[in-house]
Amino acid sequence: MASSFAPAFSYHVFLSFRGEDTRNSFVGHLYSALEQKGIHTYKDNETLPRGESIGPALMKAIEESQIAVIVFSENYADSSWCLDELVHIMKCKGKRGQIILPIFYGVKPSELRKQKRKYGEAFAKHELKNKKKVKSWGQSFLKSPLGWLFAPLEKNRKYIEESVKHELENQTKVESWKKAVVDASNIAGWEFNDNANMDESKFIKTIVEKISLMLHPVTSSVNDNLVGIVTRMQDFKSKLQIRSGGVLMIGIWGGGGGGKTTLASYIYSEFSREFFGCCFVEDIREKSSKNGLEQLQEKILSDVLKPNQVQIRGVEEGKHMIKDRLGHRKVLIVLDDVDNLEQLKALAGSHNWFGEGSLIIITSRDEHLLNVHKVDVIHKISLLHDDEAMELFCNHALRGDRRVEDYEMLSNDVVSYAGGLPLALRVLGCFLCDKDMNQWRSAIARLKEIPDTDILGKLKVSFDGLKQHEQDLFLDIACFFRWAKKDTAMEILDACGLHPVIGIEVLRQKALITISWDGRFDMHDLVQEMGHHIVRGEHPKNPEKHSRVWKTEDVLKICAMDATTELEKIEAIKIVFRFQPAKKQEQDLHSVAANMKNLRYMESIGDPAKSLFNDLPLTELCCLILYDGLQKQLWEDYMFLPSLKLLKLHNMHNLSMTPDFNGLPKLERFILHECHCLKEIHPSIGCLEKLVFLSIEYCSGLEMFPPIWGIKKLEILSFAVQCKVVEFSKIQQQKMEDLLHLDLDHGGNEIASYIESCPNFLVFCWVDFFHNMHELCFLRKLNLRWCKLRDEDIGSYVLELPNLQQLDLKGNKFSQLSFSCLQLPRLKWLDVSSCNELVELSEMPSSIAVVIADDCSSLESFGDISNCKWLWKVSLLGDNKLGDGEILLDSMLQGNAIEDHFISVRLQYQNPRAFVGRFFRGKTFTKRLPHAKWNLFDDDTFRLVLPDDWCNDFCGFLIRIITLEMGTIDIIMKQEQDQENSRFEIWQDSNDSPEPEYDGEVTTHVGYVSFSSLRQTTSLNPSYNIISFSIKGYWTSFAAELVPRKSKDDPVQTRKVATDCSEFWDEENNVSKGIYDTR
Repeated sequence: MASSFAPAFSYHVFLSFRGEDTRNSFVGHLYSALEQKGIHTYKDNETLPRGESIGPALMKAIEESQIAVIVFSENYADSSWCLDELVHIMKCKGKRGQIILPIFYGVKPSELRKQKRKYGEAFAKHELKNKKKVKSWGQSFLKSPLGWLFAPLEKNRKYIEESVKHELENQTKVESWKKAVVDASNIAGWEFNDNANMDESKFIKTIVEKISLMLHPVTSSVNDNLVGIVTRMQDFKSKLQIRSGGVLMIGIWGGGGGGKTTLASYIYSEFSREFFGCCFVEDIREKSSKNGLEQLQEKILSDVLKPNQVQIRGVEEGKHMIKDRLGHRKVLIVLDDVDNLEQLKALAGSHNWFGEGSLIIITSRDEHLLNVHKVDVIHKISLLHDDEAMELFCNHALRGDRRVEDYEMLSNDVVSYAGGLPLALRVLGCFLCDKDMNQWRSAIARLKEIPDTDILGKLKVSFDGLKQHEQDLFLDIACFFRWAKKDTAMEILDACGLHPVIGIEVLRQKALITISWDGRFDMHDLVQEMGHHIVRGEHPKNPEKHSRVWKTEDVLKICAMDATTELEKIEAIKIVFRFQPAKKQEQDLHSVAANMKNLRYMESIGDPAKSLFNDLPLTELCCLILYDGLQKQLWEDYMFLPSLKLLKLHNMHNLSMTPDFNGLPKLERFILHECHCLKEIHPSIGCLEKLVFLSIEYCSGLEMFPPIWGIKKLEILSFAVQCKVVEFSKIQQQKMEDLLHLDLDHGGNEIASYIESCPNFLVFCWVDFFHNMHELCFLRKLNLRWCKLRDEDIGSYVLELPNLQQLDLKGNKFSQLSFSCLQLPRLKWLDVSSCNELVELSEMPSSIAVVIADDCSSLESFGDISNCKWLWKVSLLGDNKLGDGEILLDSMLQGNAIEDHFISVRLQYQNPRAFVGRFFRGKTFTKRLPHAKWNLFDDDTFRLVLPDDWCNDFCGFLIRIITLEMGTIDIIMKQEQDQENSRFEIWQDSNDSPEPEYDGEVTTHVGYVSFSSLRQTTSLNPSYNIISFSIKGYWTSFAAELVPRKSKDDPVQTRKVATDCSEFWDEENNVSKGIYDTR
């Protein structure tokens, strides 16, 4: 969507002046000032090429100028050339709407209007000169004796006619000069009197600023069909307010065709007049590779400084020149389509390259690039909404006498296909603009099979910029894992050796994928289509030549192929037979799969009745996932899969035994879910030295679990409900030195019931379990949910786990949880929800950051948490006996979070009594509604004026909002400038006041947001004294309080805290994501 700048005028300003008076003084200075401001100015001796006829060239220059500045000096009227210019300028004013700006330099406007003094003398001279011209002409006419000799009467008649004509022409010209001077003198302008000791430099500055404001830069496409630009400009302008003074670098980030360049172009046209000089450098990605960075550096200097010529002999020289020449100038520079850090280093290496107030805008598809360059703000481009997309498409597609109503359904199909991408809407609109309705239908049908190459080519630029393994990662997600849970897909991608932890972030930063609010991979429809197009390549109808196969129809084609067909190009395949019984050709898939020698990932959903894997040489297979199959076993006897790292068997209805694991030496993850006929796990599982993850869930028929003491690297062990027998005693006896996570979810419950019915079974004893837990010195996560743990189980032994960070004890039976017995020095996250008999939590470790204690109906005490300086999130929903929670909140407000982070407390109360007093004293703002308000789509916004020196006297906001129990709330906090005629709420200094009653169950959210945390998400400006709170959701009451700093003598102490406590903040449960959106 790149835009090129093509002004409607060749020049911004035409200067008309008397050279002898002002060329090397006032006009010379004015010309320089205009050019330095970026105002392209015509001045005859500066601009006119040698050898060109000066008369016609000047007339053309006048006509192609937006503004004419006429410098009336004492001797201006002496020049017939100047007066001819003036007459033509006044004609352009009438015919072309040219702007006229007169400057009266050393003369008064009345002298021109009344034609006195110098101007009167000048016109008298012109009249006398014209008379002399007529007389001179007559004398030359009389010197022709032959005419008078042979035709005296005819010669005399011609003499009289020509004499009158010449006299009339000269008289008319003088009159036109006089009229032009009078008309120009009646136009408001500037008057400069050198005798009055006026400052000429200030006078010129005033003129230049006035001209700059009058000019309206025009671009070729910026103002043409710019749908949705107003709302996007408002959002962008809000980011300009984050910093006063200094140099501001803003990155505009988004995928190809999303409107980055269009927005940057519009910004350039809107703001360019406010800067000393401007430059828009287009398509840097392509131009830098073709012409080098030196040429782009020359363009910046030339456009900003307007010199005759700039020559740069190397990139380093260019860097020094830009910094030296622009370091004290306020400039606007747009760097469009940057894709390499070296480009930024060469063109805008640092903030200090430019003068105070400069604005540098960088458009890029790569967010990482902008982060590395330390831009102040990254503005993510937003795609068009449905209404905007329809308007843009119709602007291009529906022309002439076509009615929107006739094409409404077809237009909806195209708009849905484009998904709000401006590039696609414009390309498709232009293509369809001259097609009839039948051709529209044909084109739309074709798009579903053959995407538009112009659109895909633009999108593919981002893909081409990836490294090979990143390209493979993207193609896997596009073909198999869009809408898949991120964590589940990451396990598969990691098993395939694609290093997804870093690769996924690269893809996100290049705007190729997104992560949805519920943690799923997503991408734009057209980006996914681009990925599919790359995989299909030049052989869309030949799936055997594709690297990835995911469509059922393509799988069926492969099944129907001859067993000798070469399938070496297939790396990954997903087979879905779920909704129909296996056909003969589907059952024969295993014979065809023997030729997939490079297959690394296979997922099968449904029922191929035969065993898939007998005698298959799948030496490259890294990941095997089977759902809903009817096989009794995966393969007979021993099978060697040397590369297999992940094996997942889910809902395998007839599976009675797992395979022999001796042939899987690299297996790292084994997941067995809902295989109800499974009776035993092959004993060779104990020999898997590389296994780190073992999950056995909902396998109700399992009768034997073999010893696993050979699995020395096991990190996560998870059992779920309905396992008949799990010989945990053997598990305890193993030396699993590296075990990091043990999940016995519901396992204790099932074991207890089994023990009651089988008295001869070795009794599982929690005392022995905890007694041996100290061997798990690397354990980080421990899940003991619903295990019926009682006081005698969990408090009988001192449990020391030095690296445990997360402890889940939800749904157990103990009444006390004392951390004097549980020595967990690094514990950050604790969940004791639904522990209905829990009365007291005591002696929690000082490292604790998050406590979830919902539905603990007997809970009376949190104990002394004064040493828990990192505690920032507590949830107490449901019934409990803790009271109003003021002591808890006060203790949390004394912790480290007060200076640098967030605090969140959730309570199942309408409004704790003590909180009423807190929120109705001091610097407080409150807003109540008589009934709960549902406001999902519109915000309720309160704009508050902050006290003087708020940044030093206070450290953040304490916020309380009451919502319905199941409601969700978004609070957007945004800093704003003080503006005239704006409505503001006020902070109140008031005494305690009762809170009104509300019907129904409600939840009280109490949260704290530090100013320092706001600085981490945006640039907080101490000079701005307006803060706005926008609430979206179902709420009944809102209150906010300014919290004083602990130490007013040290307003910036928070930076050290941020460094020290970063490991204690739980990113996955960050309260700012769930409650606060800080901007």
